[in-house]
Amino acid sequence: MPATGYRSKSWDEFVAPGAPVFDFIFTVCDNAAGEVCPLWPGQPVSAHWGVPDPAAVEGTEEQRLKAFKDAALTLRRRIELFLSLPLQRLDAMSLQRELRNIGQE
Repeated sequence: MPATGYRSKSWDEFVAPGAPVFDFIFTVCDNAAGEVCPLWPGQPVSAHWGVPDPAAVEGTEEQRLKAFKDAALTLRRRIELFLSLPLQRLDAMSLQRELRNIGQE
């Protein structure tokens, strides 16, 4: 997937005046699992969907490429499961539980 024009951003960019408001926050870095996340404006539902960092994989080019493909496939499956949820029929606690369960798959 092309990444031109995209960049990592500081949390601070999303709490500044005029920043977009989110309904959902998903952390994906395995290192972030134990970190305290900031309080987001609007109190979006959050879940940790950790995947191993493919950029940290050492080995052959084929092994590194496989790590990126594996991470992308895992996230794709989780996003598809998320999109299949009946969001309008889930209360906040049920939704939180479903999102956490997706992150375990």
